[in-house]
Amino acid sequence: MDKSLWGKSTKALLSIGMAAILWVPSSQTTVQAAAPASDLFISEYIEGSSLNKAIEIYNGTDASIDLSSYSVALYANGSTSAQSEMALSGTVASGDTVVLYHGSADAPIQSKGDLQNNSVINFNGDDVVVLEKGGSPIDSIGQVGSNAVFAKDVTLVRNPDIQAGDSVVNDAFDPSTEWTAYPTNTFEYLGSHTMNGNEETPPPAPSAYYETAAGLQGAALKSELHEIIDDHQQLSYSQVWDALKITDEDPNNSNNVLLLYTGESRSKSLSGGNVGDWNREHTWAKSHGSFGTAMGAGTDIHHLRPTDVQVNGQRGNLDFNYGGTAVSGCDGCLRTANSWEPPDEVKGDVARMLLYMAVRYESDDAVDLKLNDQVNNGSTPYHGKISVLLEWHAQDPVSTWEQQRNEKIEDIQGNRNPFIDHPEWAESIW
Repeated sequence: MDKSLWGKSTKALLSIGMAAILWVPSSQTTVQAAAPASDLFISEYIEGSSLNKAIEIYNGTDASIDLSSYSVALYANGSTSAQSEMALSGTVASGDTVVLYHGSADAPIQSKGDLQNNSVINFNGDDVVVLEKGGSPIDSIGQVGSNAVFAKDVTLVRNPDIQAGDSVVNDAFDPSTEWTAYPTNTFEYLGSHTMNGNEETPPPAPSAYYETAAGLQGAALKSELHEIIDDHQQLSYSQVWDALKITDEDPNNSNNVLLLYTGESRSKSLSGGNVGDWNREHTWAKSHGSFGTAMGAGTDIHHLRPTDVQVNGQRGNLDFNYGGTAVSGCDGCLRTANSWEPPDEVKGDVARMLLYMAVRYESDDAVDLKLNDQVNNGSTPYHGKISVLLEWHAQDPVSTWEQQRNEKIEDIQGNRNPFIDHPEWAESIW
């Protein structure tokens, strides 16, 4: 079949060191806004355990906004004067959010953070946060002058019908009127917001790319998707180092990559095998089929991710399943003698990587990979458990991060992950 993307991919490989600087997503997230807001407002508040603290600000207007005239102030312990203030910077697109976070927050918050601040974003449940424009308040959480506890150990998400902030900072504050409360350390809503039932929508999947799969179901769909995504531009294992510095670059720090499982942002220069380094994790364990680091399955960056060396070693070649004991250095990771459970924030990512591998590598390849519902698969070309992976795929939907990573990989090796573009195909095939 026509592999028209190969030319672009080959050029990307020839200049892979520069691609991290030059790459721009070919698709942009778009927003449908029926009734745009008139200005920014606070859309989420996280007051979690320890320093798990964040404020999300939403742009519900129909235009991008320069943040240079905006600031956020903290009024602590009932004071009528601001204890500290942070000036905002950058630009927030229409329908997008900007997340302010504490630098010692857990990895799931930091991975979605945009602007770090350890003074204003250091509030407790009785401290007031005020969003200002040109020095004048345009939104607030809490009541300035009161030290009543109103939001302790809770995540608050602004209700979808709210289109404007509360600019009267000393009026009584009742979170139940405009906010939905979630348990302590709920982070899953951070980084996007729904207003009037409209939210950020993913860029459409490239229709021409999947044209021959239209209308197919089950085994026929799986077979055709294999034909579409096979014969990609294969990397050497050494080229994978540079590729991952592009595909997994921290959007808030171009010198770093984001690590799978921990969500930590770590310097690109710390690639290697020592403690404190990151290395190349084969999400489909390379011993499951004994393909090792051979070009093809062993170097396919759709399932290769930067991972902390020690966490990677703990995961080893385990199949995926629920349960186990906590893993040191990886909040949310659980391990048994024969299975690995990743944190909730990346369960869907893991599932979609394995779904891709089971379609990409068939009997006409050097290794024929299949998903089953078992653990302890050892060196056989099987990975489990498919029932669990399908649950994770549904529970943790495709993120903007995955969409952008998919675009980058297409630029580098010339193929896409169909289950990022069309999540519904997983149920049809399995």
